[in-house]
Amino acid sequence: MTPNTKASLTVAAVVVVVAAALILLTRPDRPAEVTQAGPEGAAPTAPASVLVRPDSHRLSTAADGKVTVVEFLDLECEACGAAFPGVEKLRAEYGDKVTFVMRYFPIASHRNAELAARAVEAAGQQGKLEPMYRLMYVNQPQWGDQDVSHRDTFLGYARQLGLDMPAFETALDAQATIDRVMADQADGTTVGVEGTPTFFINGVKFTGRPTYDALKSVIDRELAK
Repeated sequence: MTPNTKASLTVAAVVVVVAAALILLTRPDRPAEVTQAGPEGAAPTAPASVLVRPDSHRLSTAADGKVTVVEFLDLECEACGAAFPGVEKLRAEYGDKVTFVMRYFPIASHRNAELAARAVEAAGQQGKLEPMYRLMYVNQPQWGDQDVSHRDTFLGYARQLGLDMPAFETALDAQATIDRVMADQADGTTVGVEGTPTFFINGVKFTGRPTYDALKSVIDRELAK
């Protein structure tokens, strides 16, 4: 073996040793996805403290707290409007057996989504959150998916509900109302919401079309545990 060959083999051996050492030093103790997913076979869950804040809007509350359904929604979103009747039916059927939580997630491309969320929030300050929430969905075909402001439309809904109009308009434009809506959106982003509607049932993101039957199936499974 020539001196040059010996030198080449020595360099190659050193490279292999260094590479192996780097792999051992930088390798995590266990795969990240296992850490995120928890016990083997369990789906990843979102932190309960982020999914439901103390000021989150609970449309109904379960006495035992066994099952919680959280929906991140955009009031201008057609898919959210399509899911709305099923959610209302589930709420009526389960009553106080399931907690239903509504959280805002206005999509930037929807001209009136944030304003609609603020209108619901402002109505809530006068005890009319749910009536305004329903009016938004029932009338969505008249105001949704349009590139014009529907502020006057929402003021009309407030009058229809008999709200104190000066107080409603003040709340509608208040920075605190804007911040409240944006805080929900930020939490949604934190837990991986990318579109609407996005549901979490006992912390696990629901996948697939959120039909009445599909949501009911998961809720029943959680109640049976």
